[in-house]
Amino acid sequence: MSSIASNIAATVRRIRDAEQIAQRSASSVTLLAVSKTKPVERLREAYIAGQRDFGENYLQDALPKIEQLAGLGICWHFIGPLQSNKSRLVAEHFDWFHSLDRAKIARRLSEQRPAALGPLNVCIQVNISVEASKSGVMPAQAAALAKEIQGLPGLSLRGLMAIPSSALDDAGQTLAFTQMRQLFEQLKPLAPQMDTLSMGMSDDLEAAVAEGSTLVRIGTAIFGDRERSLPPV
Repeated sequence: MSSIASNIAATVRRIRDAEQIAQRSASSVTLLAVSKTKPVERLREAYIAGQRDFGENYLQDALPKIEQLAGLGICWHFIGPLQSNKSRLVAEHFDWFHSLDRAKIARRLSEQRPAALGPLNVCIQVNISVEASKSGVMPAQAAALAKEIQGLPGLSLRGLMAIPSSALDDAGQTLAFTQMRQLFEQLKPLAPQMDTLSMGMSDDLEAAVAEGSTLVRIGTAIFGDRERSLPPV
């Protein structure tokens, strides 16, 4: 078994254990492998190990991988910040967009989504820790954006995404995840199809699962430390 296969197996065990402790249904949480900056060969290893959902942050890094791995049935998630002049590339090449925080981007994605692909699955990114340096809508603004998205035929609002501050202690981390779950429950009447709470990473997945996460974004625990840095697009 390759190291990546072993890492995936270990991460899945962590998720399943967290589900059991939280008294949640088995397999209620999806593992998203965050493969940003990783070479396509390592994604192939993860695919062979059974991984099907991959998350990318940088378009110039992701698009060649999508082309090289075409036909494998991979579900591609764009999880990074997006400039409006690059929205067409996400609309045409990805299955999910997790970091939607502006109505302008939502409208562009809807208009640019090829009809043959069906609506693009999107999550509203919420700046749950209210950090000036972080993307995302303020919690109080999420409902207005949700209503806007609901009127766009090229998008399907699937849920919310958040990255709580890394400076939080365990109690603060848990509070942030709890606030996200509560916001999700408040918004669900506006978008009954919402089924995704995208929160939790390598260091905090257990706390996220305990508070209702349905998708955890795991990079380091699967692929190791980041190998190189690219500017967001």
